[in-house]
Amino acid sequence: MKLFDNAVSGNCHKVRLMLSILGVDYKTVPVNLLEKQQKTPEHLARHPLGKVPALEDGDLTIWDSQAILVYLGGKFGSPDWWPADAAGQAQVTQWLAFAVNEMFAGPAIARALLKFKRDGDLAGAQALAQAALAVLDDRLSDNDWLALGRPTIADIACYPYAGLVWEGDVALEPYGAVRAWLERVEALPGYVGMEGLPHG
Repeated sequence: MKLFDNAVSGNCHKVRLMLSILGVDYKTVPVNLLEKQQKTPEHLARHPLGKVPALEDGDLTIWDSQAILVYLGGKFGSPDWWPADAAGQAQVTQWLAFAVNEMFAGPAIARALLKFKRDGDLAGAQALAQAALAVLDDRLSDNDWLALGRPTIADIACYPYAGLVWEGDVALEPYGAVRAWLERVEALPGYVGMEGLPHG
């Protein structure tokens, strides 16, 4: 199994974290985004959007971090991480969609604007990040985990950019339930961090 990876990508970290928790052996293939290696014909053949991560498992290639989490959870961790029933899958998928939309538009973009010195509306991204954290905090105020009362790929999908939000100059202090949840994720057997995670 090969993971086409970038060390500072939160989306890549979701996959690295899931692989580690599940104890799956894999080879890392670094993709240098600054050198535009993600836009080469070779990489576009495995990820048509020219992004990371992408996962090769034998003859199968999967792109998009959420899709990879579904695959890994289903193949190696089902039904604990990816439920077999339609109702459970729907509850988890709600948070996968939240990770790809609200968590990206707010926390991930705010981080990218500052950390990678990109152009964009920082104040707008920070406001969206605060709104996303408020939704997470509300959910986690009465629940230890995002779905089904146990850790699932929903938590792994939302974790990196929630934990890295401070790099977008958004404070985590007002969101006590989120901070407690981050610690629960970080206490999972097999947890691995990345640059900026876990944040003290």
